[in-house]
Amino acid sequence: MTQLKEEKLSSKSIFKGSLLDIYSDEVKLPNGKIKVREYTKHPGAAAVIPILPNGKIGLIRHYRYPTNQIHIEVPAGKIDLGEDVETTAKRELQEEIGYIPQKLTYLTKINPCIGYSDESILLYLGEDLEKVNDYTIGDESIEFYPVTFDEAVELVWTDKITDVKTIISIFWLEKLIRNNKVKIS
Repeated sequence: MTQLKEEKLSSKSIFKGSLLDIYSDEVKLPNGKIKVREYTKHPGAAAVIPILPNGKIGLIRHYRYPTNQIHIEVPAGKIDLGEDVETTAKRELQEEIGYIPQKLTYLTKINPCIGYSDESILLYLGEDLEKVNDYTIGDESIEFYPVTFDEAVELVWTDKITDVKTIISIFWLEKLIRNNKVKIS
């Protein structure tokens, strides 16, 4: 088997921000060549595909500055320092759609930007939701966007949903429905 791992020779912090840190590392490749790898360190995140009491999927419409577009997404957010990931998932669900799940099921871990970031997002299914408040906009430009499961799938296939965590979440839900692990109306 070929050796693939690169050896870090040095690391330099390029930028420290409130969310992201950027580094430039010098690495030695398996073939002996020296290269530079630039990447972003991210604290990690949690995302939830919530099944609302009426059987719809609780998505959000969210303006994202880097793309200058409104994206349709599952509720999600970064893990705060010292916070466990399930607490993050529940907090984000409450903040973004006003519900908390009585049942939270881990689905999978994804690394959405492996070429330039160490970000990991843990995906969950949220069920038996309890309405606790109206969603809070806070410092983000979002709106609650409930859709049927079929509408969510159609939004993926027509390029209306392009966010990777949301696409993967919808396909996980499709698998759970197909295997009779989840029932929606």
